[in-house]
Amino acid sequence: MSDYRQQAFTPYQLGPITLRNRFIRAGANEAMSLEGTPTRAMVKHHRDMARGGVALTTVAYGAVSERGRTLPNQIWLREEIIPDLKVLTDAVHAEGGKISMQLTHGGSFITSIKVKGRTISASSGINKAGLLCGNFLQRAMKEKDMAQVTDEFVAAARICREAGFDAVELHMGHGYLLNQFISPLSNRRKDEYGGSAENRARFPARVLKAVKQAVGQDMAVLAKINVADGVRKGATVEDAIVTGRVLQQAGADMLVLSGGRNIESGWFMFGSNMNLDEMSKVLADQKLTLAMIKLSQKGVPKVKFRPMYFLDYSRRIRAELDIPLAYLGGARSMNDVEQAMSEGFEAVVMARPLLHDPELVRKFQQGLVTTSGCTNCNGCVPYIYHPGGTRCIENPPNDLALNQQPARSETSTL
Repeated sequence: MSDYRQQAFTPYQLGPITLRNRFIRAGANEAMSLEGTPTRAMVKHHRDMARGGVALTTVAYGAVSERGRTLPNQIWLREEIIPDLKVLTDAVHAEGGKISMQLTHGGSFITSIKVKGRTISASSGINKAGLLCGNFLQRAMKEKDMAQVTDEFVAAARICREAGFDAVELHMGHGYLLNQFISPLSNRRKDEYGGSAENRARFPARVLKAVKQAVGQDMAVLAKINVADGVRKGATVEDAIVTGRVLQQAGADMLVLSGGRNIESGWFMFGSNMNLDEMSKVLADQKLTLAMIKLSQKGVPKVKFRPMYFLDYSRRIRAELDIPLAYLGGARSMNDVEQAMSEGFEAVVMARPLLHDPELVRKFQQGLVTTSGCTNCNGCVPYIYHPGGTRCIENPPNDLALNQQPARSETSTL
């Protein structure tokens, strides 16, 4: 085994916690929550990740407030679900893994819930993401709004700490609220929170600093950022370098390097096009939603998947920053992992390959396989709209019943 391959399986000190290796399960929507509460399906999903060798598994899309949700059943952090969250964290810890909660606020990106009044964002105007559910307009956040959202992130992080989470990841990519400040596609402000890349990162850094001060002695605090938005007039890799520097100064323990925006450049995010055939099956009874999704794909470039599709962007960021960085984007083989280690990334982040096979990391380590069986078909993505939760379409369907029971009911069946 080469030194770099061996490095991938060595422990890593991430802030105040120690990971058993360098593999992180990306925060990618499981659709395994019900009425804002994690289900038994989510417990199984993340337990399987830890059992399969993942060092840090990330629970996706934990909204910091009820109003910050993007989808109706999305987890939102509040005291009454701490018992369910503890079942989830205990299950992962029992398998020797660590667990992180990805903290988000949708801002104007609230696609399936009608909220009272205008949605909040960096700037005011028409809310493209909210048209389908009646959120037609958005308003620019004022100082009072910023203070409230910051407090919500801090309160959510404290709940995660009480529930036994080892880390929190602040989502600053893909078009959610914090990214709506970072990206010039959303931020047209003329004050100290707009204009230059440094100014646009100011509010997200303020949030991260507050979270770090609140829980940083006990939990690792990560941030997911875009290497670029991938479209004209969007944030560039040069912007990402500036954002990274600002977040490092704010106290981030690690940056997870993703890319793209949910509306403008999903193809860039996934490194390939949406699977409309599978989407049509899953949304067969939701004609309007399906029609809007198909409409959004008109005119997008045809993109063929290639391994390590964010590497050129990420290595430029690596060259400029000395903060720990996690590589994300098309790592599919041990050769890819070795390359990431050789180029100075501290960890490798995966979603689709682990959805295809939660045992992948163990199999890599034991030499049972050298390449993931994931075909990059993106057939898993539509299952964020399915009652059974997300899954690889090459695997058997999920147990629907598990996704209809809160996580706390898991303990009564053990």
